[in-house]
Amino acid sequence: MGANPKLFLRRLFRLAALLVLLDYAAEASEFNPYKVLGVSTHSSQAEIKKAYKQLAREWHPDKNKDPGAEDMFIKITKSYEILSNEERRANYDRFGQTDENQHHGQAPQGFRHFHDSFYFDQSFFHFTQSTRDFTDSKHLLRYEHYMNEVVPDSFKRPYLIKITSEWCFTCIHIEPIWKETVQELEAVGVGIGVVDIGYEKRLANHLGAHRTPSILGLINGKVTFFHYAISREHLRQFVESLLPQRLVEKVTDYNYLQFLNGWREENKPSVLLFDTVPTVPLLYKLTSFAYRDFVRFGYVDQGLTETTSILQQFNINTYAPTMLLFKENTEKPADVIQFRGMKKQIIDEFVSNNRFLLVPRLVNQKVFDELCPVKQFHRRRKYCVLLITGEDEAFVSVNDAFFDFASSNTKEVLRFAYVYQRQQQPLCDTLLKNEDMSPPQVRAKKSNVIILERRSAAGKVLYRTVTGGWNGSDEDKHRLHEQLELLQRDPSFLTYDAMLPELNNEFASVSMFLIQWANVAYDYLSQMYFDLLHSNWREMMPIVSLIFSALFILFGTVIIQAFSDSGEEKPPKQKFPPTTNGIHVSFFSSRPPKKNFVEVTELTDVTYTSNLVRLRPGHINVVLVLTEASKQVLLKKFAKEVYSFSGSHTLHYSFLNVDKHIQWMDTLLELAPDARPLDDEEVEGTSSCKQDYTGYVLALNGHKKYFCLFRPVFTGEESRSSSRQRASTLQIHHKLDRLSLWMERLMEGTLPRHYVPAWPDLHSITPQK
Repeated sequence: MGANPKLFLRRLFRLAALLVLLDYAAEASEFNPYKVLGVSTHSSQAEIKKAYKQLAREWHPDKNKDPGAEDMFIKITKSYEILSNEERRANYDRFGQTDENQHHGQAPQGFRHFHDSFYFDQSFFHFTQSTRDFTDSKHLLRYEHYMNEVVPDSFKRPYLIKITSEWCFTCIHIEPIWKETVQELEAVGVGIGVVDIGYEKRLANHLGAHRTPSILGLINGKVTFFHYAISREHLRQFVESLLPQRLVEKVTDYNYLQFLNGWREENKPSVLLFDTVPTVPLLYKLTSFAYRDFVRFGYVDQGLTETTSILQQFNINTYAPTMLLFKENTEKPADVIQFRGMKKQIIDEFVSNNRFLLVPRLVNQKVFDELCPVKQFHRRRKYCVLLITGEDEAFVSVNDAFFDFASSNTKEVLRFAYVYQRQQQPLCDTLLKNEDMSPPQVRAKKSNVIILERRSAAGKVLYRTVTGGWNGSDEDKHRLHEQLELLQRDPSFLTYDAMLPELNNEFASVSMFLIQWANVAYDYLSQMYFDLLHSNWREMMPIVSLIFSALFILFGTVIIQAFSDSGEEKPPKQKFPPTTNGIHVSFFSSRPPKKNFVEVTELTDVTYTSNLVRLRPGHINVVLVLTEASKQVLLKKFAKEVYSFSGSHTLHYSFLNVDKHIQWMDTLLELAPDARPLDDEEVEGTSSCKQDYTGYVLALNGHKKYFCLFRPVFTGEESRSSSRQRASTLQIHHKLDRLSLWMERLMEGTLPRHYVPAWPDLHSITPQK
């Protein structure tokens, strides 16, 4: 009892370490790959391979129900990996080493001479710093990265995830297979992840992984565990089993016309892959999964006698895989690629560039967002030419004429599409409300063409209806062509603006939902049956929970809505929340601001130097000119017009009260004569009349000493001659109409610039009369 406790603990630790080392050495000595495969040390590679195949079939866990079959199969696989590699086989014959990570040509480093005291190095315990493979390091997952990036990405591609830890000695056996599998699957687009259970316990618990090593798959946010013996072929088959069963349709001479004509119903282009292998390549399945929302995929086995006609029809070369992409024309492919050795990048580029029909139908908001993206300041404008038509046979010729026009006017700046008015009534009502006609309805054999440009993700658009409607005549085509040419020369040709409602999802009907739900339910029931045989209840609970959740949603929501009164009108949504003091305006834009309000400061002699004279290079101060009487009204309108630009770090916003500083405005415009209005001296023919600057907006670049000028424009029904009347007669809230368009030209750098030699003083205040 009087012994030194530190000395006792040190001896106890050495004894425990020695026992672990002896146990490890005994286990290593027991493992003999020659004995496992039943071959001699002089056996050839052919004999070793033959013995491996025979034993693998005998001990495969799927066929052999012996409790030790899986462990035996791992030993057989490990033995074959060592003996089939000449370098590793020679290393084993010399030193008895089976781990490829140990140093070759050296004596085993777990021991030294007894007189040098007991010794072991770091590699014995497989510390992360020295032994973690680079393949694992670059795929390590953290909880936040998994939730924010991997899970959303799993709706585009499957993931294969390995659960490991620093102290997992069994993990060593699967490392060579894992590394080779990662190299193969990552090249075709499978996501790879590694979770260290010692550092990421939160993520491991979230995945339901409680032992190492474990391998699981992730697709569509759903986790599936791998339960078979680890080999490259099994892991590859596991990844394929994660994908939905009906991704790729087998196409023959008997159904290829039906497949190609499916574009009318599904509103998608069709891709056909011609190859000589009987099974669909994994790369092609992964591409089908990634683009399943936009493109239909079919596979033609060139080795079948049932595909002879289709090979002759499209003159297919049987010496290399060929991909044909069809759009509306089913007799001639819109695009073709042929290559030896399929590459993911080539296929992705081929499909991505052709993921829409020439004239697709807008069936939901997702298609609209992809086809007609919101305008970005740094990109070229893109216009959507939309045909509002009907589904009856009377409109077939009208729709065909629109397709012919789109085929002959393929430009990068134009996107053609059409909608059925009955399916998208709210959208059509909004776009046709300014037409001089009775309630917006498509008339017999006559449709309407709308040219629009999207300005925000919230639904704001600028648009114009092509005059005269559309019945497909040559006159209609000529008129539409002229207006498109005019639009590209003058973007202000689009005179109307509107907030579009979200498009109806035409594929979200009750019958379509039931079909989709039945397919998903089948997949989950299959997975549950599999888990009953191979998993514990803890791993199976998420699947059971999902199935009962789906049943609750189906019978508690869909059925009730199906029998509810469909004619009940919903209250209209408020487009813009209430404003406060003219500054707080909250709505969405293509470049979301960081705040839900616009900060506008008054330009006075105190703030003048910092907000203009010493403004940082590249920064611009947008100044609204107002009077005390118009202050509240104009500030509200100003905030609404510039809010979508308030996310820019280089724009600042101020207002100038001309009741106090009208002399500064006069001096500024005198320094830049080209900026003065042409009718300054013509207003009532006298010079005593002061110029009304209310509603002017200045974009001031303090560093380069120039400004851009916005003059108030009245956009009502008045004739052009009325714009020459005194500004005081105009309605105040109309003065800043079109300011948002002027701001866009400011961001694009296309506004005229008026340079001044120096900024005038702001110290003097105009006396109040």
